[in-house]
Parts: sequence; structure tokens; C-alpha cells
Amino acid sequence: MNTDMQIIKCVHCGTKNRVAPNKRQEKPICGKCKQPLPEIEIFDHPVTVTDQTFNADIVDHPGTVLLDCWAPWCGPCRMIAPILEELAKEYAGKLVIAKLNVDENPATASRFSIRSIPTMLLFKNGRLIDTLVGALPKSEIVRHLRDVV
Repeated sequence: MNTDMQIIKCVHCGTKNRVAPNKRQEKPICGKCKQPLPEIEIFDHPVTVTDQTFNADIVDHPGTVLLDCWAPWCGPCRMIAPILEELAKEYAGKLVIAKLNVDENPATASRFSIRSIPTMLLFKNGRLIDTLVGALPKSEIVRHLRDVV
């Protein structure tokens, strides 16, 4: 099976569909109900997530998301920010890099027991599959991403 396949959940019937990235331009349809599948936005930069948008941006996202839990006063968080910018460009279309300011969004930080920052949460099809803690080098972050992208 092609590991680059994206899982896209049909908004009409809830069926999960496998779609090859090169087929996204062809406006794929659901295999069950034959309705058009939702568009997936391709981001080449980190996107901001809040307590209010978490479910729509992360849980309902039909693909891989690396969520950076950070705070503006955190030195190590500022150190990895440029790395995440690079990764967003390098992995555009394959995963989304997202950022959650833990000071402004305590509900989500509490939900995932964020005790130190930076903490990066890796989600696939809305499920938490990995947690990375600390200002890790790019190579270490990429190693974790390779397992799921």
C-alpha cells in the first residue's frame, strides 16, 4: 500500500477514504456515498490553534499534524520556532505544523497534561500518536515524522 495516501473523512456519510496526494487535484469522491470529499488546505507555514479551534484543526484533520505547545517567554520554544518553519515548508502537503500558545489556551494544555515546554504532540487522523518534549534538534524531530508521514 502507498504510504503517502491521505485519509479523508467524508463529511456526508463519515466514511474514511484513502486518497493519493496526486489525486487531490481531481476532486475525489467518497467511495461509499459518491459525494465530493472536502478540500485539504496545504500549509507551508505553522498555523495557530486555540482552545476553540482545536477540534476542527487537529481532531477533525484527516492527516498528520505536529502541534507545538509553546509560550512567548520560553527561550527553548523560540529556539525551535525556525526549525518548525523549515519543516512546515519541507513537509507542506504531507503534514500540518501547528502552534498552541499554552498561556492563552490552558484548556488544551491541561487536556494533554503539558507540564514543560516546548512539547510537540504528533497527531494522525485526529489521534495522538507521539509526544516530543524539549528543544530537540531538527534531525530528531524528522526521525519522529518519518515514522508517520
